[in-house]
Amino acid sequence: MTTPGTNAPARLIAHMREAYYGWWVVAAVFVIMATTAGIGFYNLSVMLGAFSETRFDVSEVSGATATFFLASGFAGVAVGRLIEVYDARYVVAISGTLSALVFAFVGSITEVWQLYLFYAVFGVLYAGCALVPATTLVARWFSRRRAVALSVASTGLSVGGIMFAPLSAWIIQTQGLSIAGYWMSVLFFIGVVPAALFVLRPSPQSMGLRIDGDPPLANGESEGPPDGIALALAIRSRFFIGVTVAYVFAMMAQVGALSHQFRLVSLREDAAIAALAVSVLAASSIVGRLAGGVALTRLPIRTFTLVFMGLQACGLAAFAFADGTVTLMAASALFGVTVGNILMLQPLLLGEAFGLRDYGRIFSLSQMCGTFGVAGGPAVVGIVYDMAGGYTAAYLTVACASLLALAVFALSGPVRPPGTGS
Repeated sequence: MTTPGTNAPARLIAHMREAYYGWWVVAAVFVIMATTAGIGFYNLSVMLGAFSETRFDVSEVSGATATFFLASGFAGVAVGRLIEVYDARYVVAISGTLSALVFAFVGSITEVWQLYLFYAVFGVLYAGCALVPATTLVARWFSRRRAVALSVASTGLSVGGIMFAPLSAWIIQTQGLSIAGYWMSVLFFIGVVPAALFVLRPSPQSMGLRIDGDPPLANGESEGPPDGIALALAIRSRFFIGVTVAYVFAMMAQVGALSHQFRLVSLREDAAIAALAVSVLAASSIVGRLAGGVALTRLPIRTFTLVFMGLQACGLAAFAFADGTVTLMAASALFGVTVGNILMLQPLLLGEAFGLRDYGRIFSLSQMCGTFGVAGGPAVVGIVYDMAGGYTAAYLTVACASLLALAVFALSGPVRPPGTGS
């Protein structure tokens, strides 16, 4: 006699086999983004701190992170073209393998020029296995549920920061940079390459499927080429220009505030409270992104974007005046909810406006322009802090940058501009 639940594993396996393969792609992208963000993006500041403590002066290494952002932004344009010509999983796997090899040489860096070369080379390789190929693949597999799929996949960014950045910091502190470099190399390879090679697929059509898992076409019917607008037409549209310029200011505000959050809270409270504030921000980012993905199935994406750009400005203004544990945690939670959604909305906006035809190149070009805001944000906050003698003016400055992003986006017109294939 079988007991209740005996067949549960078999039923679970059956459901997994019947599930639309696009959700397996989402799962693989989640793992890859967690790895690249945790060991790459979030870990860069951890490594830079270790380099400044043991090998170089702070002034010598201050521009290394900006070098990474600029290198990855410009390389992303080439990656957008590569994944249109070649199978994206091989682009991701090769980039992941080479990135892992680069990490193995971290312990050998003894000169400032070597440090900048490392950040530049890793930035180029990072572009090949991070946001551009990840969002492009999710966009190819989903249309009606693209917002939900992308919110789940991009949650890997926050999870990676929570999991891998503290682990990397612990390894560096206990084993030193040389040994830590080898561990980061191994973890990066394991987190990226197997998922890319064994799970990712370039499109539903490559597996004889239809987007969103729609029923097969009748005999003799053809899916046709991907819908969408040509790159040359898209980049001349008011909407593309508006979104791109808005994201220069939005990401400058976001990354600038994120890079200084720990220090701001430490100065107003202490390091323990600052660490808690960072955790609150990361957790609220995850919750906000997942809730936002569901909400976008019911709300207009343009209105949603305007609201969250405004909320980001409110969160930054709250940081400017927050003084005390409760208000600092509240500001961290409010700002965190916007962090995940603002980042997720850019690929969704461009995908909805211009379709899949040249999506990879359109998104990568917009992201490259946004890189200037990402690279400059920490410097803007630091400069205003030095000039004004505190973080109040600095965070009000980036709050104004977020409001400027809102204004520019509001002037960009409808998501599907006339004459762009609506």
